[in-house]
Amino acid sequence: MRAGGQRTARDRAGSPLSVRNVTRGTWLMSAGKRAGDVWARVRGLIGSRPLQPGEGLWIVPCSGIHMLFMSYPIDALYLDRELHVVAVDHALRPWTLGRMVRGAHSVLELPAGSVAPTGTDVGDQLAIEPVEC
Repeated sequence: MRAGGQRTARDRAGSPLSVRNVTRGTWLMSAGKRAGDVWARVRGLIGSRPLQPGEGLWIVPCSGIHMLFMSYPIDALYLDRELHVVAVDHALRPWTLGRMVRGAHSVLELPAGSVAPTGTDVGDQLAIEPVEC
């Protein structure tokens, strides 16, 4: 929890998540999920339907991804522990290997083509919060 008793995304892993690019004042995700246990991280988006606008998956901890067994492309943001973007991959194709990113602590997987319109780039600060229902 944060100071003052406020719950964070880490505290409420089952809650839908929103992701905002604080640096640019844009939204990246409004109804995403967190993959925090080993099986959820290994599975990632394998076998899921293509992501829709506003959807995504935050994989924690994670410093690299693969696209094996995937049927659709995605954009990937690699984040450090403070949620700064340390690398960006646009439109990763199915059945390819992603890269391992030094300094990454988590990866945010989003629909292909959703990162570029927000201007999100290396160095940007993100905020990840549970969506209040």
